[in-house]
Amino acid sequence: MTNSSRYFCNKECEYFPCHPGADPEHFNCLFCYCPMNPFPDCLGHPEYIVLADGSKIKDCTNCLFPHDPDHYDQIMQFLRDDHTI
Repeated sequence: MTNSSRYFCNKECEYFPCHPGADPEHFNCLFCYCPMNPFPDCLGHPEYIVLADGSKIKDCTNCLFPHDPDHYDQIMQFLRDDHTI
């Protein structure tokens, strides 16, 4: 794919690809920091690490949703919608 306002691939990044199992030929770096991260109801499939005190930490290590170029429109719509952090 060609870099554009909807897609950007930075193969020169020292962390590329930043997720295990990612396809380097079909990987969108545009959302390097996922804009859905603060939302518990994000579109991805995060895992949660439960701490001794019962609190949870969102772990997006295995989530590739924001890096799939076909998900750009869904992510933008999600961000337009009203969500509680």
